[in-house]
Amino acid sequence: MEEPSVVQQTGNLDSSRHIIFGKYEMGRLLGQGTFAKVYYGKNLVSDESVAIKLINKDNVKKEGLIEQIKREISVMRLVRHPNVVELKEVMATKAKIFFVMEYVKGGELFAKVAKGKLKEDLARKYFQQLVSAIDFCHSRGVSHRDLKPENLLLDDNEDLKVSDFGLSALPEQLWNDGLLHTQCGTPAYVAPEVLRKKGYDGAKADIWSCGVILFVLLAGYLPFQADNLMKMYRKVFKAEFEFPQWFSTDAKQLISQLLVSDPAKRISILEIMQNPWFQKGFVKPIPIPLSIQEPVGDQNDQNDEKSMSPRFYNAFELISSMSSGFDLSNLFECERKSGSMFTSKCSASAIVAKLQALASRLNFSVTSVKEFKVKMQGKMDGRKGKLAVTAEVFEVAPEVAVVEFSKSAGDTLEYKKLYEEEVRPALKDIVWSWQGETNCHQL
Repeated sequence: MEEPSVVQQTGNLDSSRHIIFGKYEMGRLLGQGTFAKVYYGKNLVSDESVAIKLINKDNVKKEGLIEQIKREISVMRLVRHPNVVELKEVMATKAKIFFVMEYVKGGELFAKVAKGKLKEDLARKYFQQLVSAIDFCHSRGVSHRDLKPENLLLDDNEDLKVSDFGLSALPEQLWNDGLLHTQCGTPAYVAPEVLRKKGYDGAKADIWSCGVILFVLLAGYLPFQADNLMKMYRKVFKAEFEFPQWFSTDAKQLISQLLVSDPAKRISILEIMQNPWFQKGFVKPIPIPLSIQEPVGDQNDQNDEKSMSPRFYNAFELISSMSSGFDLSNLFECERKSGSMFTSKCSASAIVAKLQALASRLNFSVTSVKEFKVKMQGKMDGRKGKLAVTAEVFEVAPEVAVVEFSKSAGDTLEYKKLYEEEVRPALKDIVWSWQGETNCHQL
């Protein structure tokens, strides 16, 4: 199915197993878009169900969508919330990118609405969860920009999960006027200011979309309907719509404050959450701690026990180290000391032995060798004390390892000189490719 060193196929006569990176089994196709396919998957260690989004890198490069993919990864790492689909990790080969996400099997909210209007209490519950998620996104500087029932999923507990951040925006996309200028979204849900092409506040545009969604949940149909797109846009510009007779007074009042054509007069998220209709039965969810399984990072020494194999490397940055022109290194929020990274086809034990030999050659003392992490320290004082370095081995796939070599103490210039003049030449026999170099090998 994929590159044989990454995906292994096993099984009996009438079935096959597709294992990626030795960690996940890929199953049936769940859905397909223009540039990606989503498969059902299972974590082979925890037996947890996941959704695996597979993207062909050549396709996104050809269509100029690399920045969009990078932004989607960055955004999904920022917005860890109970009502947002969780991105668990990203893995990659030179040709493919694998998003491993929370599996939400309840389907789209759209499917529920397509059967007719919802009862007010249920509509309120979904709206509360939607607003809670979007409030958190906005607090992280993220505007979704494509909110609609098709992008709202339901889990086993009938709780809402916001998905599809492919059109989302971050603060760095703001122009000098502090506004966004990219027209995007779905016509029936897009805010009037987005259509005017004069710049818009992404958060206020999201609030408009939330208003359209609330109307749809309670009515079972869209607020702005017409024979053609231009007539519909005219209604959107004027915020021209009518309430069904079954809407409660409080619901009508809130929607009237949401669907206001002038964004400056539109209700804010804070005001929505203080609204009496919204407040009924509302319990604010507790955000999930911000960090998905990080690719690197020291663990507490007291937890460092002897292990038969190195830790699995969560390869966000492998896209950069194995593929030129697709650098995701700026997406990492974990604080990283001065260092570099290389890949190797050698076993973890062979790499550790080579690192220990390097320490001896450099006249460094090895202070610790735990869980495939080698810590070494120079014996002479430098400008800022004794130079200390750490090298840690991570498993990416069978016969593929990533090694991070970093300074943990001492002077950075001394470290860089040591690294360039001593470390790189000494390790050349075990190095497959250094991060960031263009002559990388394909997995």
